[in-house]
Amino acid sequence: MRSAVKPEPPRTTTPETPAATPDESTPAARRGALRTAAKFAALALGSSLAACAPAGASADAVTLEQARTEHEAGRALLVDIREPAEHATGVAAGAKLIPMSQLGRRLAELPTDPAQPVLLICNTQNRSSATLKALRERGYGHVRYVDGGMSAWARRGWPVVKPAPTP
Repeated sequence: MRSAVKPEPPRTTTPETPAATPDESTPAARRGALRTAAKFAALALGSSLAACAPAGASADAVTLEQARTEHEAGRALLVDIREPAEHATGVAAGAKLIPMSQLGRRLAELPTDPAQPVLLICNTQNRSSATLKALRERGYGHVRYVDGGMSAWARRGWPVVKPAPTP
């Protein structure tokens, strides 16, 4: 005899009543908070993104090697969209730091010239690939994301610097 398992009803949350997390200091809770921030930031950009999953291999992505080469040669602008606490762990030298939570109000800092490639980098590519979609909807066709993100950059032992203090 089979026993029927009753599915849990879906949890609904709003910005006013966020889902409770057991402990905001756990890595899983931080990842969940970052995913939530990514969704709200994408919505602030006018996007209708439903999730922040990696986009996978595509023409929208560049490899870490390509990103580093193009950035260090001055042929592309590397934009680190991680949040300030993440920036404090180290950033690629010369990268422009625009936290995803501020991107909507700092869009004017991104070049609009299609001849100036913009490479978005976050920690693992989840936020940067989602942000790319939102920027594309706003006409930024020259933006791509860095496959692997800063976590892969650090695993390779590539140099990072402390970010400059913000005014």
